[in-house]
Amino acid sequence: MKTAVQNAGQHSMKTTVLWLLVMVVLWGLSWPATKMALNDVPPLWLAAIRFGSAGACLFLFVAVKKELKLPAKSDMPVILSIGIFQMVVFTGLGMIAMQYTDTSHAVLLAYTTPLWGILSSWLLLRHTPSFIQIIALLTGLVGIGLICSPLEMNWSAPGAVMGCAFLITGAISWSLVIIHVKHHKWTATPLSLAPWQMLIATIPLIFFASLLDGPVEAIHFSSGLLWLLFFIGPVATSVCFVISSEHGRRISVFAMSSFTLGVPLIGALASVVFLGTSLSGLFMTGLALVFAGVSMTAFSAGKTRPHS
Repeated sequence: MKTAVQNAGQHSMKTTVLWLLVMVVLWGLSWPATKMALNDVPPLWLAAIRFGSAGACLFLFVAVKKELKLPAKSDMPVILSIGIFQMVVFTGLGMIAMQYTDTSHAVLLAYTTPLWGILSSWLLLRHTPSFIQIIALLTGLVGIGLICSPLEMNWSAPGAVMGCAFLITGAISWSLVIIHVKHHKWTATPLSLAPWQMLIATIPLIFFASLLDGPVEAIHFSSGLLWLLFFIGPVATSVCFVISSEHGRRISVFAMSSFTLGVPLIGALASVVFLGTSLSGLFMTGLALVFAGVSMTAFSAGKTRPHS
């Protein structure tokens, strides 16, 4: 009996690891897919279509699971936090920035979020960082400095500096959401609240897109573009959110953080394969430093906040 239980547990863990690897690959591939879609769709409309289509899929999925209901008042702060600061600010600014930066730079700067999380916790919650967290922050900041420096980027190019600033601002915004999520006392499950978060994000994105990007009727929806939009929204957003919610909770914080480290790596490599992006030696050095900093941050999270 014990052997059967152990085998079932090992099979379940292998299934979890396999699904999380699928999630990381899909998230990584979504960055070059987004870059390609931006050739035909303005950034804010692309963000609105992404969360609108993904939200519709999640509403259907949660309804089939018989978990669809109006969110409790106690969950509204976290719905607004994720919907506005993560989805609207992080994604909206990120898509605008990708018009002026290549995909490899964009995905790496976007995933510096754990580094800003250390700084945000320190400044806002007076959580004094450990020695390893301070080293992680300094290491990551040096890497960010190299990637954003005039030695690596052409600062005279239109929007180059603004693009980096938008990506870093988005990453900081996401770090604030992570802090809020960690301290929120959930009434409903994160998965059952996800479609409401995406609805909250889609409404202001449509408003700002109409205001700044022009009418949606101006977009030419070719078959190739529709496939890209399907991948970016229903697949890379809604499917990955389900995987993260269903399988991410089965592993430790450290393990989950380690998995997500693969997203910027896959995003950068995919940009080379699909977009012909070239990675300079200076970028690779910055990548290594940011990766080291985020890895140390994940390690410190695993040491200090074990997953129950």
